[in-house]
Amino acid sequence: MEERTQKPHIKKKAGKKVERKKENKFSNAKRSSNPKAFTFQSAGKAEKTVRRNFDIGEKKLHVPMVDRTPLESPPVVIAVVGPPGTGKSTLIRSLVKRYTKHNLNEIKGPITVVSGKKRRLTFMECNNDLNSMIDIAKIADLVLLMIDASFGFEMETFEFLNILQSHGFPKVMGVLTHLDKFRNNKTLKTTKKRLKHRFWTEIYQGAKLFYLSGIINGRYPNMEIQNLSRFISVMKFRPLVWRNTHPYVVVDRIEDLTDPELLHRKPNCDRTVTLYGYLRGTNLKPNMRVHIPGAGDHHLADVSVLPDPCPLPDKERKRLDEKHKLIYAPMSDVGGVMYDKDAVYINVPGHFTKKSAYAPSELTKEEGGEKEDDEDNNSAQQPIPYGAGEKLVMDLQDAQDTLASQLEESELRIFSGSTPVKASEVKESLEEDESGRTRRRAVFGDEDAEMEDDDEDDDDEDDDNVMDEGDDDDLEDEDEDAPRRGKALSKFDTRNIPRKGEKEDKEADGDNEPDFEFADSDSDLGADDDDNEDLVMVDGRKRRGSSSDDDDEELAGELRWKANLKEKASDMFSNRRINLISLIYNHPEITPEDILSGNYGDDVDNKDDDDVENAEEEEFFKINREETNIAEAIDSSREPLDLEELEDWDDEDTLDSIRNRFITGDIDAAQGESAFPPEEDEVMGDFEDLEAEDNDNEDEGDEEGDGKKKKDKEGMIRDPVMVEREKIARRKEELRKKFVEEFGDDEEGPKMDFYEQKKAEIEQQLQTNRAEFENDDPHTRALVEGYRPGSYVRILLKDMPCEFVQNFDPTFPILVGGLLTSESQFSWVQVRIKRHRWFPKTLKTNDPLIFSIGWRRFQSIPVYSLNDGTRNRMLKYTPEHMHCLATFYGPVHTPNTGFCAVQGVSDNRVNFRISATGVIVDISQSTEIVKKLKLTGFPTKVYRNTAFIRDMFTSALEVAKFEGANIRTVSGIRGQVKKALPKPDGHFRATFEDKILMSDIVFLRAWYPVKPRKFYNPVTSLLLSSKQKWQGMRTTGQVRKELDLHAPQKVDSIYKPIERKERRFNALKVPKSLQADLPFANKPKNATKSKKQSYLSKRAVILEPEEKKIYTLMQQLNTLRNEKERKRKLKNNERLEMVEKKRAKIAEMNNQKEKERRREYFRKEQQKAKSSAR
Repeated sequence: MEERTQKPHIKKKAGKKVERKKENKFSNAKRSSNPKAFTFQSAGKAEKTVRRNFDIGEKKLHVPMVDRTPLESPPVVIAVVGPPGTGKSTLIRSLVKRYTKHNLNEIKGPITVVSGKKRRLTFMECNNDLNSMIDIAKIADLVLLMIDASFGFEMETFEFLNILQSHGFPKVMGVLTHLDKFRNNKTLKTTKKRLKHRFWTEIYQGAKLFYLSGIINGRYPNMEIQNLSRFISVMKFRPLVWRNTHPYVVVDRIEDLTDPELLHRKPNCDRTVTLYGYLRGTNLKPNMRVHIPGAGDHHLADVSVLPDPCPLPDKERKRLDEKHKLIYAPMSDVGGVMYDKDAVYINVPGHFTKKSAYAPSELTKEEGGEKEDDEDNNSAQQPIPYGAGEKLVMDLQDAQDTLASQLEESELRIFSGSTPVKASEVKESLEEDESGRTRRRAVFGDEDAEMEDDDEDDDDEDDDNVMDEGDDDDLEDEDEDAPRRGKALSKFDTRNIPRKGEKEDKEADGDNEPDFEFADSDSDLGADDDDNEDLVMVDGRKRRGSSSDDDDEELAGELRWKANLKEKASDMFSNRRINLISLIYNHPEITPEDILSGNYGDDVDNKDDDDVENAEEEEFFKINREETNIAEAIDSSREPLDLEELEDWDDEDTLDSIRNRFITGDIDAAQGESAFPPEEDEVMGDFEDLEAEDNDNEDEGDEEGDGKKKKDKEGMIRDPVMVEREKIARRKEELRKKFVEEFGDDEEGPKMDFYEQKKAEIEQQLQTNRAEFENDDPHTRALVEGYRPGSYVRILLKDMPCEFVQNFDPTFPILVGGLLTSESQFSWVQVRIKRHRWFPKTLKTNDPLIFSIGWRRFQSIPVYSLNDGTRNRMLKYTPEHMHCLATFYGPVHTPNTGFCAVQGVSDNRVNFRISATGVIVDISQSTEIVKKLKLTGFPTKVYRNTAFIRDMFTSALEVAKFEGANIRTVSGIRGQVKKALPKPDGHFRATFEDKILMSDIVFLRAWYPVKPRKFYNPVTSLLLSSKQKWQGMRTTGQVRKELDLHAPQKVDSIYKPIERKERRFNALKVPKSLQADLPFANKPKNATKSKKQSYLSKRAVILEPEEKKIYTLMQQLNTLRNEKERKRKLKNNERLEMVEKKRAKIAEMNNQKEKERRREYFRKEQQKAKSSAR
């Protein structure tokens, strides 16, 4: 359509309307000077406004929860979920390209990127599989729900939303794709609006929905991805209940550490596997029991913290540099390295060599001047290393020796002064002794054959001499030609640290030694051998030496860690927590005053050093001698007393300090209400002298303390009036504290409501918990509180099934969830369950269901019941649109834990797959479920209110069990079971409230206990080669369908036609004597049929002639009228038939015209569409 130009609006300058506006303008100007002009005009409106504001504020409030997110939080898990073909992989590639400038070839496993200064993101793609959906729903912090706008919502979307509702609802954002398929803008707008409102119905009103218009070069438009990434980067997450109480790890890499020799012998043996990933949730305790969904329960063999593979920037920056935009995706072939289950694949382009991988600048530095021009020309064609894969290949090419040659050159030294033994020198010779046993002798390279024939006695004497001397002089003389270790120290080596007495000797000997000797490790090569260098070892011991900055700068790249070693070690040991228990019990010579003032460092360190040195100087074999005391030598059960300690009890001050603690003392003194002055602090509680800095202050403090004691002794008796005043003041203070606790104190600060107060308490407790282990070393902290979330951990699991490694597929998520102590137990679990309204079938008792509770997925057999107030009555089927109870055998979880249930995870049916949802109600060891049981019987003899009943029981024992039970007849007469009859068996006597008939049926309502079946079958989908084909126990209907069987029918359960004989009751006869006394209203009125014919029936009626003429005329008139009526009806029917034919003809013509009109309309529309497309 051609757009019409609209006329501009022209304001009127004259007229009544303009004059009225002017009057209103001036009146408003006059009104503005009124001081009450801006107040509310109506009290009702003001009250509604205030109420509405309060309602809006209350809607924003939620139950305060403890946010256990660490300071350095783990990456946020973003799950991209949707049916196949909705653009999940394309969205992840676009977001990764936006954050890290990387192009992903394939998406497998978690992909972690650094998105900002304080946030990292982990992207995971969810497969179209129920197992993957359930696992992703348990760990996702943010869900990007992909929706194909050209098709609409699919069943997988609603299934995933129902799973989310059961396991804690995280943040959800919708993403509409395939919008480029819409040619008409109006249709596109209508579709967007319809999908948006349906999405709001499922999530909440105002949920964010993004629109991705189309694909450009295999990715979505940059502007739309940028808007989506901004929303993701600033989104806040509220902690969920389950994740806030359980630790879990999303595995991004696995390794198989099983011995290759064992694998060669037993390919299907259990494996030792390590799993890597970020720890989330709460602290992970060592030796904790964990559950891997799809692989079962396991024990943690070992947990270790590794360096973060994708760290945040080390300091605050305004924006991220390119080097800080990291990506970590070990399964997705990023950086040329891809981790498989048992290997690492390095992808290098073309014919890769170390020389071709260097940058041009490095090539020009290495080659000579004549070759610089040639290298410059060729360097443009050489590839520059861009990934970790090429760097790994370069490191492998730098290896000088093989592993076998390095093992041959390795050395072993048992004692500090012994000759090192090389692996190449050790040989093996087989010999047989006198008993015939084959023995293997270790023969060294320099050993002569004559040494083998020496007597054993000579060897023993030589060994004894060497051990008795205890000096190393002879050994040093014998080993002068043997190679010796240098003084280079490894990171944890403390064997070559000089002792106090040997420092000068070693310095003198060091001048004659060569500059470089054998090192303990590769990291020691190139270390400075200067003895003046200060080295602080891990155990805190120091080695004197020179530490110049020039030497640190000259160190090679691999030895840079040795720079400023002294400062680093001092910083590391300056924050150590003091072990007070060791100071108090291991060092009795240190007084408590020195411990509090800190005057113990040098003495303790020196003593520890001496102890270590003495331990090193001792030989390998040592005789332990214990110093015994004279008192300990006496064999007595009493503890020896020190006479000096008993002298303290002669001091009056000591006796006065504990006098009131006995029954003979002042009773009110303990409560602070005594008339006597308060006692001085106890000796152990007086820290005044201990905190003094020098002895002078201590003496002054002692003098002041003596003066105070004297004053208190002089004023032992106080004024009772002052004591009463103190009591009143103390009571007032207690009342004021109670008032403050109940109503708050306005003087301390702004009064907080209940919500703010709870949040402040939670935050304060969180800060206290963080500060408790702040100064502990990581090992102690891990043992006490566990490994903190946010760290990158390595989990070692033993006895894993071999199928877990053989059938590993990185596209399926692996989750390691920690189990609490109670969750490892199994019991009867009672839940409140409701069949999903979209599930097509009714759930039946004793049909297996797959439950997803907590981290677990397992199959069990539920029994449905309904509580009627007194008992749980069993239900055969679940009720329609109503909750019921279900009891099954499974792992214990805390009440109010949500779950969802499915009948199978292998079938990809068209129907809705979520069978039921609910929450856990109770966990009990015993279940009380009953079903109704009706016992029927028939009377054999009937007396006035007593009857004998048969066919209800089969023995007298059964009758005895039901004595006193209530029974009833079909007609409603109530009764009770009394006693069993001696003969026949099963017959009993019963009493009723009225006389029953022989035709009555007597029944007894009883309850029969029902026990659920103990069945627990975990879903082990990760152990299968095809993860979607796990099959558990089948339902009864499925078995009958596959075997083509019919349901068995019981003869008694078949419906039969009811045949009831007609009963004829005798008429009620009232005696004539009684009828005479009855009033007339109650007398029977039934007249008996007379045997004789009455006069009225006997007589005949004869018409008069006139009456006969009238009667004949009336018959003729009626005959004529009936004939006319018949003819009129016939004509009317003929006329109606003609009208109906005309109407049918007109309707047919109208239908033909309508068809022609529609055909012409659509032909024109098609021509318009073709012309617009051209």
